[in-house]
Amino acid sequence: MSSVYSPVSLDTALSHGLTPQEYEQILEILGRTPTFVELGIFSAMWSEHCSYKNSILELKRFPKSGKRVLVEAGEENAGLIDIGDGLAVCFKIESHNHPSAIEPFQGAATGVGGILRDIFSMGARPIACLNSLRFGDLSHPRTAQLLDGVVRGISHYGNCFGVPTVGGEIYFDPSYNENPLVNAMAVGVVEVDKIIKGAATGAGNPVFVVGSSTGRDGIHGASFASEDLSEASKEKRPSVQIGDPFKEKLLLEASLELARTDALVGMQDMGAAGICCSCSETPARGGTGLKLDVDKVSRRESSMNAYEICLSESQERMLVILKKGKEHLAKDIFSKWDLHADEVGVVTDDKLFTILENGNVVGQIPADSLVLGGGAPQNRREHARPAHLDALLSFDPTHLPDPDDWNEALLALLKSPNIASRRFVFEQYDHTIGAATAQGGGASDAGVVRIPGTQKGLAMSVDCNSRYVSVDPRRGAALAVLEGARNVACAGAIPVGITNCLNFANPMKPENYYFFHESVTGISDACVALDIPVTGGNVSFYNESASGPVRPTPVIGMVGVLEDVSHHVGIGFKEEGDFIALLGSIGPDLGCSEYLAVYHNVVAGAPPKLDLEANLRLIRLLPELAKQGIVRSAHDLSEGGLAVAVSECSLAGNIGCLLTFPWKEQVVNTLFAESQACALVTVSHEQWPALKRAAEEHVVPLQMLGRVGGELIAINDWITLPLELARDLYDNSLADSLGL
Repeated sequence: MSSVYSPVSLDTALSHGLTPQEYEQILEILGRTPTFVELGIFSAMWSEHCSYKNSILELKRFPKSGKRVLVEAGEENAGLIDIGDGLAVCFKIESHNHPSAIEPFQGAATGVGGILRDIFSMGARPIACLNSLRFGDLSHPRTAQLLDGVVRGISHYGNCFGVPTVGGEIYFDPSYNENPLVNAMAVGVVEVDKIIKGAATGAGNPVFVVGSSTGRDGIHGASFASEDLSEASKEKRPSVQIGDPFKEKLLLEASLELARTDALVGMQDMGAAGICCSCSETPARGGTGLKLDVDKVSRRESSMNAYEICLSESQERMLVILKKGKEHLAKDIFSKWDLHADEVGVVTDDKLFTILENGNVVGQIPADSLVLGGGAPQNRREHARPAHLDALLSFDPTHLPDPDDWNEALLALLKSPNIASRRFVFEQYDHTIGAATAQGGGASDAGVVRIPGTQKGLAMSVDCNSRYVSVDPRRGAALAVLEGARNVACAGAIPVGITNCLNFANPMKPENYYFFHESVTGISDACVALDIPVTGGNVSFYNESASGPVRPTPVIGMVGVLEDVSHHVGIGFKEEGDFIALLGSIGPDLGCSEYLAVYHNVVAGAPPKLDLEANLRLIRLLPELAKQGIVRSAHDLSEGGLAVAVSECSLAGNIGCLLTFPWKEQVVNTLFAESQACALVTVSHEQWPALKRAAEEHVVPLQMLGRVGGELIAINDWITLPLELARDLYDNSLADSLGL
């Protein structure tokens, strides 16, 4: 080749986070020593964040196919599920943990921006966002600052972009003191015949970079996300990108308008690893090559070289492949939306990603060798079960003394940071923007949005109890899937698929990797039982600081479909005199419960029983009850058990309740056990026979508990709480504790 090369050594490769073995593999692929530009590209594309090199072999065990699946996990930027009437739902969840730990506002904001681009780069219009957040102990000096910055970043980007945030979760645990988790999920809808593929095809077709100019922000962001956090991380603020939601809104509208023409061949957003990622992934998918001239890329900083341009993670940019001869049509659209549209390259037939600078070839790499599922490394890591799990699993909660006052125990749970109202958070999110939200803001177990132009609706939730996973990862991860399915079913929807964000510690440590391996197994078991696919997601390793690893946190993003969105169901009690009933059976499931953590300061014991069949029967029953209009409210049992679920339903409906029922279990189990496959429902007197028949047909246990009404939360002779006292603690304790 007539090229200008600056060969680099092993030491330089090591400084880029590559291993000696990976450097040898690069020499073999290229047949020579790499240039500095090439080494930078390999280091970004082979980072854990981009290549999934230490997880991909495990992820292949997930069930990915199904009758509704249009795009399987890994094929495109996000999964696609057919929801009928010529429409598909597109959804994905990703992490922005490390950037948010360093710069919480921009880290969280650009996490939202990145996941939105994954959705609309496939031709889908985003209609909802969710988030799953983990922060440290309330007493830790950074917790309030991190939460405040992250929430402001999420609300700023979503509100300005114009997409409602309809659901989410927030948990607090000391393991997240130095390493918060910020997982962002987006959901969109696309006409099946308007789906955009992220492939570069057709040799000679022009390649454009569209959107914002390229700067130095985010360089080596992918590598930054592929190492443990430390004091040195604070010096890596340039690795955190800067977001512009208004620019992204323009990019959305221009992209969807272009998709309605015959000019578009393919499109890929620029997230981790920036231009070099999109310029290698698109030809790899298309079986082609791509030639990039960095001198043609608009930049907002002077003296940027090819290395910086290729690795920049500046936000709000797309790589667009057009049909040759249609450039004018695309340029007119982008000009209309006031966006840069730089013709920077061309599709080739040599299967190489070639980088030109000043007319010289400064890099030339086989495109497929860079990408996940192609030539990127695939490592099978050792896993070893930690010895300390035996003691945690064998812990017996029955020897602990009961509370002296059940009222005080319930109040302590209602003001627990993992249960108390998140109103001060979700009120910062505009969950009604776009006028498609049917239910959000904590009024339902799942956010519910209407699909514009149809009667259909989508229900969605994010779920994970990391305490369960930290003691029994296989069971805990399966329970996370089932909780997500129960949540969308309680809202009236049929679960159709999941996306996951797998947040774990350093994978090079066998005891850490054990939790990942077992969690993948548990997720697979639950999805197979539910007959739903894993449509894609994200693995986030290296969630570990000097103080230790975070609790293993495989967050599950669940999506369900309502054929008629008017049938959606909330959690709030509705009418005086309605019957309150329990679907399912409460057992001795106090292990790893919120009650043990709050009242006894214990995180131990076996997680709740995993009964796939019982969950499946309940998950099939709940949408039927909603469709037939039998139930007026539905709320699954989770953290805090029956007593907390009853309280949340009363508080949501602003009406009390009187429960008087016989019991066989210990009082503490009846009130606070977190038994799965259970849901609390209300029905009118007239619908009680229909509820009994439906429960019998689905073989789901049913027990009458009491009635709605009054100004007290009353449960047998154990609990008698004024509703207003419960509300004051539930609504205000978390914000007061954080000083926000």
